[in-house]
Amino acid sequence: MSRLAGKVAIITGAAGGIGSATALLFCEEGASLVMVDLPDSPLQTVVDDILKKIPSAQIEIVFADVGQEASLKIIAQRAVSRFHKIDILVNNAGVRAYEALAETKASTWEKILSVNLLSYAYLIRECLPYLRASKQASVVNISSTHAVNPRSGMGQYDVAKAGIVSLTKTLAFEEAVHGVRVNAVCPGLTLTPFHVKRAQADGKTEQDLRQEDVTHNIQKRWSEPREIAWPILWLASNEASFMTGSVLMVDGGTRV
Repeated sequence: MSRLAGKVAIITGAAGGIGSATALLFCEEGASLVMVDLPDSPLQTVVDDILKKIPSAQIEIVFADVGQEASLKIIAQRAVSRFHKIDILVNNAGVRAYEALAETKASTWEKILSVNLLSYAYLIRECLPYLRASKQASVVNISSTHAVNPRSGMGQYDVAKAGIVSLTKTLAFEEAVHGVRVNAVCPGLTLTPFHVKRAQADGKTEQDLRQEDVTHNIQKRWSEPREIAWPILWLASNEASFMTGSVLMVDGGTRV
C-alpha cells in the first residue's frame, strides 16, 4: 500500500477518533506524519499504537494548542525541520460548546473560532510556501454535516464549520494556479471516543450507543472513524487530482 509513498502530511487533532484513524491509514499508505494535539491529549498513546502496527512509520509529534496563532508557525517549522517538505495538510482539530445563541459568551465564541476556524486559516498560511513547492499538494479541511444542516444549541460550532466550507472553496480558487488542491470532508454521526465518553457520563456504554435507533441518516447507524479516514485519504492522494473546491459529504445519507 503506497498511495502516499514519499509524501509528508500534517494532521491536527490527531489524537481524536477521526484524526487517529486518518493517521494510521496514512502511515499504512506510506506517508511520513506530523501529528498534532494538545499536551494533555492521548497523542503519545495513539502514536505508540501506530508504531506497534507499523514499526517503520515516520512520525513527528507536536504537542500544541492550535487555538494559539504562534503554535501554527511552530508546527510548520517542525514538519520542515524533520522531513524537509510538506505535501498534505489535514485540518481536523475541533472543540465543542453547548450554548444557545441567545446565551453565548464572548469567551466561548473566541475559543470555538480560534480552534475550529482560525487555526485552519493560520496553519494553511504557514504551510502554503511548502505546499506550493510540492506541486502535488492537497489540503483537506474537516468540516461537518452541520455546516449545511445546523441545529439548535450548537450554533457557534455550526457557524465555524460553515466557515470552513467557505474557506475551502475560496482557497481552492486562489491556490489552483500554484497546484494546491483544497477540499473539505463533512463527516456525519461518527462513533469517536468523544461520544463514548459523553455516553458514559450518562450511564451508557459504547454498546448501548451502537444498539440505539439512529434515525437521522438513511443507513441508520454510526460511522466508524476509519470510514471517514478513507475519503480523507483519497482526497489527499493523487487519485483525486481533479478534485478541488469540493465538499464531500460522508454522512450515511443524513436527512436532517
